[in-house]
Amino acid sequence: MQSIIILSVLALLAPLVGGLVYGIERKVKARMQNRIGPNILQPFYDFFKLADKRLVMVHSTHAFLGVMHFISIWVAVAVLIFGGDLILVIFLHLLSTALLIMGGFSTRSIFSHLGANRTAISILAYEPVLIIMAVSIYAVNGSFQISSIINSDPLLYKMPLTFIALLLILPIKLKKSPFDVAEAHQEIAGGAEIEYSGIFFEAIYTAKWLDYIFVYALVFLFGGSNYLLGAGLVVGTFIYINALDNSTARVDYRQMLKFSYFVALPVAFINLLITLFN
Repeated sequence: MQSIIILSVLALLAPLVGGLVYGIERKVKARMQNRIGPNILQPFYDFFKLADKRLVMVHSTHAFLGVMHFISIWVAVAVLIFGGDLILVIFLHLLSTALLIMGGFSTRSIFSHLGANRTAISILAYEPVLIIMAVSIYAVNGSFQISSIINSDPLLYKMPLTFIALLLILPIKLKKSPFDVAEAHQEIAGGAEIEYSGIFFEAIYTAKWLDYIFVYALVFLFGGSNYLLGAGLVVGTFIYINALDNSTARVDYRQMLKFSYFVALPVAFINLLITLFN
């Protein structure tokens, strides 16, 4: 009973933890660029500022899809925290992104359409690697249950190539350079969420915080029962993503797909074959 209460609190507080991670990331990124940067709590200041803005919506369906995008990714993170099925978590996360894409296409804005199209292309780039990762974990662990995975031997030792493949596609998932094609502020002014404002943009903004929890939780799984190793992998991945984001220029979506299909996907697939025939 006590563990259920603790897990419930963690699931409810996941957006707050994600916002704190985002604030730390902005501070680290600023230091890497030789700037002071904003306060670590700046994402929460932005949150309250958005809540205070006048309520404006393009239409009710557009607003509904944005809110459901947030709710579905929160549910995905909750299932992950409660140690549920990894395939279900990946599906719910995919559903969340699909809802954002539908929201982008539901407006008349060409920029919103372009951002939604780029987001769909990004799914094609990273989703196959996540599926192969889940299948590889099942081949090693005999279960998709996260509670079983987290109590097993470290996956990093058995699936090093899969972990490398995950690292390769994480910048695509988090929309970081060199793969920030879904937002590309210089080109499409912000992506599929551009037509959201006020409290409805707040849902999209907070969903990004939950994306951090989703991504770093997947990284933590590779530590298995060695929580110290898992924490080290999370910190190392955090530094890697921000260093890459600050030191690379954006590529176009064709280059992103080629990188995913000819580099990241084969690396993950090779590890799967090794696991299956070992």
